[in-house]
Amino acid sequence: MAKRKRLTPANPSYLDAPAPETKSMFSAPRAAPIADVARDASASAALNELTDTMARARDEGRMVVQLPLDQIVLDHLVRDRVVVEEDAMQTLVASLRNRGQQTPIEVMQLGEGRYGLISGWRRCKALSILAQETQDAAPTVLALLRRPEEASDAYLAMVEENEIRVDLSYFERARIVAKAVEEGVFATERTALQELFRAASRAKRSKIGSFLPVVRALDGYLRFPHALSERLGLGLAQALTDDPGFADALQARLAAADSQTPEAETALLIKALGDRNKSPKGGSETEKDSAKPAFRDETVGAFTLRRHGDGTLSILGAAWPKRMESDLLMLLKAASDRVEK
Repeated sequence: MAKRKRLTPANPSYLDAPAPETKSMFSAPRAAPIADVARDASASAALNELTDTMARARDEGRMVVQLPLDQIVLDHLVRDRVVVEEDAMQTLVASLRNRGQQTPIEVMQLGEGRYGLISGWRRCKALSILAQETQDAAPTVLALLRRPEEASDAYLAMVEENEIRVDLSYFERARIVAKAVEEGVFATERTALQELFRAASRAKRSKIGSFLPVVRALDGYLRFPHALSERLGLGLAQALTDDPGFADALQARLAAADSQTPEAETALLIKALGDRNKSPKGGSETEKDSAKPAFRDETVGAFTLRRHGDGTLSILGAAWPKRMESDLLMLLKAASDRVEK
């Protein structure tokens, strides 16, 4: 018969001792210190990357920001839109009232909490009207911050946005070309025309350029320039080019009439053009000579050289830069010496 094994310990007091600590497979493992450091470093790197990404998006104009409306400088650029119709503005105000601002404006930082408007003039005006209606003392506007490298880039952005969203007249398009040259953004009207309307067809650029004589002669005299049709504008441009004296007569008629509606002003222009075209073209040699233009203009950059019938020459246009006065005086002196010889 086999011996039975004893199941009790040799030392009974062993049973009273506490059992040794054992690890359960269900207890939470204690994280190693290196894991904590790695986790914190990863979170910090992710936060820095997110911050950098948002900063780049803001600087590159890819993030919409909310700005106080009173910090937007609306006349930072010469606007290409001359007149905004009341019905169109009220429609825009109603849209903003019902749906809020759906499309951000474009601005550039000017410093000291001010932002120069590039595009979105109508939206800013409509938001201002809406703020007055709701008595909002601190209206805001959604905007994209742009960083145009040159002033020409800002003008180009404005023109391109309005070419897409607003039906500008040929007069308004030609006017922004002339104003961009006056502001010194472009050296010549030809360059301004090609750069600002680079996306337009050659035929369209040609028509815009044809309106430049009308802008030079009638800007500030027309009360409804946006209503000037393409056909009438081209006719006026031809008449003004052929007869520079026609500009003075037309300006006088516009000032005297003080037209209150686009239709009245258009009728006046049609009649003035018709009266000029009906004027007699025959007559004696003396009459023909007197009918010749008293001067001929030639555009050179921001200036106009006016060659008079008596051989004299006038320089018109932008103000002569102070720093270039010495150069002008030297040129005039050299010309005087040559004449005397």
